This record gives sequence, structure tokens and C-alpha cells, in this order.
Amino acid sequence: MRILTLTRHALLAALATSLLSGCAAFDRLKNIGEQPKLSEVDNPTTRAGYKPVQMPMPAAQPATYNPNSLWRNGSRAFFKDQRAHQVGDILTVKVNITDKANIANDTKRSRANKEDSGVDNFFGKSKLPITNSMLPTRIFTADSTTSSEGKGSVDRSEALSTNVAGVVIQVLPNGNLVIEGKQEIRVNFEIRELIVGGVVRPEDIESDNTIDSTKIAQARIAYGGRGQISDVQQPRYGQQVMDVILPF
Repeated sequence: MRILTLTRHALLAALATSLLSGCAAFDRLKNIGEQPKLSEVDNPTTRAGYKPVQMPMPAAQPATYNPNSLWRNGSRAFFKDQRAHQVGDILTVKVNITDKANIANDTKRSRANKEDSGVDNFFGKSKLPITNSMLPTRIFTADSTTSSEGKGSVDRSEALSTNVAGVVIQVLPNGNLVIEGKQEIRVNFEIRELIVGGVVRPEDIESDNTIDSTKIAQARIAYGGRGQISDVQQPRYGQQVMDVILPF
């Protein structure tokens, strides 16, 4: 009964995937010969599923002013600061990612056991009483050998250097800024997308209104593409379904 239920669920999943792939195929057929369309410029806070960022915050510190002084405590300049500091302001994120990792593991283990038990004599006699049969010299014999060998290695190198403009979409109670930026570039029939988001401190924003990606907390950086080349590089929907369902 359980096997039938699992089979039915697998068939339903395959049917649903087939329908989805049919819709995707229809869209592809409809756009044959057309360039992929760029996404519309929208407000990130109006997207479905958007949730304001909430993080642990210290108690609010009211601004204090000194009598007969043009300076305010904590101010960074005499004139108005032109760096991003409120919702809707724009700043430039300098994405500089250079990651490299090399990991190698080699594990070997072996063990050999041998158990042998028997009776050489029974109270000085080589035969059992009454039955007058020979004593078993080997009552129990067991051999076991275990060995395992494992090897693993990771060699990864990633590099990404580019700039993208982001928009302040939220100001947290402690003054930190939640930013999000998206850039789309279309070359022939391929679109390259760069998405950057996270939380930054106003103090980390440079005087030219730029910030390095290494100073973004909860950073979310995505670089990818869509179009004819990306579509060819992806396995077909049926192959992806079979990779999930097949246990071997």
C-alpha cells in the first residue's frame, strides 16, 4: 500500500512538472526570434513576500545640540552630508570578491580480527565420556576483516569585480541602512543580472558615496544570467525530475 502511495505521488509530481515545463516551453516558443525582455523597474517593498528587516537594536540615542554652536554631536561635516542616509537615496556598491579555497582529506582505516576456540582434553582424556567420541578441537572459529579508505578534495577559485548602484529601502532604528540594487545588461540574446542586498553602516560609506561589498552585513550577492546560452547549459526538466526521483 505504501509503495502504491509513493508511486502515485511520484506520478503526480512528474505530471505537475510536465505541465510547468509545457508552460515554460510555450513561453519559449512564443519568444522565438525575440530578445529576452528586461525586468521592469519596481519598488522592492511592494514585491510579494517582502518583509522589513528586523535586527537587535540598542536603545535610541536622542541627538543633542550645544548652545551657540553650529555643530551637532556626531556630525561628520559642517555642510550637509551628501552620502546616502535615508530611504530612496542611492549609493554605489563596489563588488570585489576574490575567494580561493583548497581542502584535501585522506582517510584510511583497517582492522583484522580472528577468534578461535576449542577443547584439547576433557579432564585429561582425549575422548568424551559415554559417547567415546573425539573431542572437537575447534568449537568456534570466526574471522573478520574491515577496511575503509576515503579521499576528498576541494579546489575552488572565484573572482568578481564590478560596481552596481543600490537604493536605500529601509532605515533601521540604530541608523543602519538596508540597501538593495539590481543591474541587468543585455548583450544580443543574453541578459546578465547582478543583485546586491544587505545592511550597511552609514559610517562605512565613503566620501564619494560608495561602499565596498566586504562591509555589507547579511550580504546577498547574486550574479547570473538568462537567455539562449543559459537555457542550453541547463539540463532538461525531465532529466532534473529523474535525477530527484531515481534512487540510483
